Amino acid sequence: MEILSQLWSLLGLLTVLQNVLPSQLLSLLHSFYESLQDFFSPYSYFEIPEFNGYCGVDVNDLYRHVNLYLNSIDPSATCRRLTLTRSKTSNCISFTVAPNHTVHDSFNGHRVSWTHHVDTVQDSLEEKRSFSLKLPKRHRQALLSSYLEFVSSRAEEFERVSRERRLYTNNGHGSYESGWVSVPFRHPSTFETLALEPELKEQLTEDLTAFANGRDFYHRVGRSWKRGYLLYGPPGSGKSSLIAAMANFLCYDVYDLELTKVSDNSELRALLIQTTNRSIIVIEDIDCSLDLTADRLSKRKKSSTPMPESHRRCEDGEENGRVTLSGLLNFTDGLWSCCGEERIIVFTTNHRDNVDPALVRCGRMDVHVRLGTCGVHAFKALAKNYLGVESHILFEVVESCIRAGGALTPAQIGEILLRNRRDADAAIKAVISALQESILRGDRDPTEGCPRAPEDAARTPESVDRMLLESPENWDSSPGRIGGKRRKEGSTWEKKVKFLVRLKSLTKSDSGRRGV
Repeated sequence: MEILSQLWSLLGLLTVLQNVLPSQLLSLLHSFYESLQDFFSPYSYFEIPEFNGYCGVDVNDLYRHVNLYLNSIDPSATCRRLTLTRSKTSNCISFTVAPNHTVHDSFNGHRVSWTHHVDTVQDSLEEKRSFSLKLPKRHRQALLSSYLEFVSSRAEEFERVSRERRLYTNNGHGSYESGWVSVPFRHPSTFETLALEPELKEQLTEDLTAFANGRDFYHRVGRSWKRGYLLYGPPGSGKSSLIAAMANFLCYDVYDLELTKVSDNSELRALLIQTTNRSIIVIEDIDCSLDLTADRLSKRKKSSTPMPESHRRCEDGEENGRVTLSGLLNFTDGLWSCCGEERIIVFTTNHRDNVDPALVRCGRMDVHVRLGTCGVHAFKALAKNYLGVESHILFEVVESCIRAGGALTPAQIGEILLRNRRDADAAIKAVISALQESILRGDRDPTEGCPRAPEDAARTPESVDRMLLESPENWDSSPGRIGGKRRKEGSTWEKKVKFLVRLKSLTKSDSGRRGV
């Protein structure tokens, strides 16, 4: 009881002194006490405020990184009290350290701690937030810079993976402050669910990974940090699903650019400036969006016939009133294309030969991906996705049909499997019947007749770490491709008839063995 009474007397004395002594002297005594405490303490403390400067207008990016980093390490194991939040458009729960609580961490064998301070500003409803970092004083010179760099890199990666991604489309008012409208991007397509050949999946994922990690490489060689992909193939071959899988793999936003809504080249540049880093800019059906190939032909005709100056000015004014081939080329590869970083530009088309060669040359479209009809591995991926079947006795029959020239797109096979998803046997038999009908009709992959670009025009670096020796046009998903070349298969009518006779007997024998 005597100790408690002495403590109460001491507190009373401090209260009296605080009211009697001048504020300047109290501040001086407080500073002296903190200096004395820092001198004898084995730790160093670093304050990271929420805002930079005295006025508190500019947000401190390091404070944001610390907040993200503590969220990424799940501080629930070391912190007694956390603030949990979740937005309406997200299923992820965010952790925030509660005011005046501490989270412990370790780095290079040393124990560090973060304390979240929240103080109320006097005579105001505003709050002053900051993080306090506690490091061992003996190792602070070696730890501080490396640890903060680690925190920032970990925070950026966590933000890239966890942030809500958006799907944008232009609204026809690109010259205004915001020419894009957006919705949450929640497409479920991934490389695991895509109906593609394994070799093509591996090539694409390696190339995308090398691009995402290639900041230093692109800066060193003096190239803008962007990548161009041309996806071509028949309708239903999976071009849109591949774009969604690329966006989910890289955690990028998607900008779906509708060229028919763009009035002129100036608006096109304005839309490009408004796009963010870490995004995929998509122009679908590039050969149908605008008559770009006719621009070059018309210019050649105009250059062959002399034209008065007044008419030439009039023609130039008309050309400036719409998106031209030159404007689109500057959009993909001109000076304006490097106004941002870490961007991928994707063109899609059903017929590659209808696209102007200037749009798809190397340096603009670095990788050409041909998406054809469904192959054996792609069919097995579809059967696993739709039917939950990884092996079946009729898989060999399906493979024989595909080898014999049965041409169905992944969308067509997916629709057949969807209709019969409750009965795996009926679904696979329906696919076999559709492939047989395709063989009898003599269907073929409509992209097989596309002309190939010269070999010397396509030898570009396909990854940061190595050079691919094959042309990017050889990235092919169609069945029967080995090393970029199609196997020679019998496609004459007699061979198809013999195959169907043999296939009919094979299916009957399979049905007899299974008691069908």
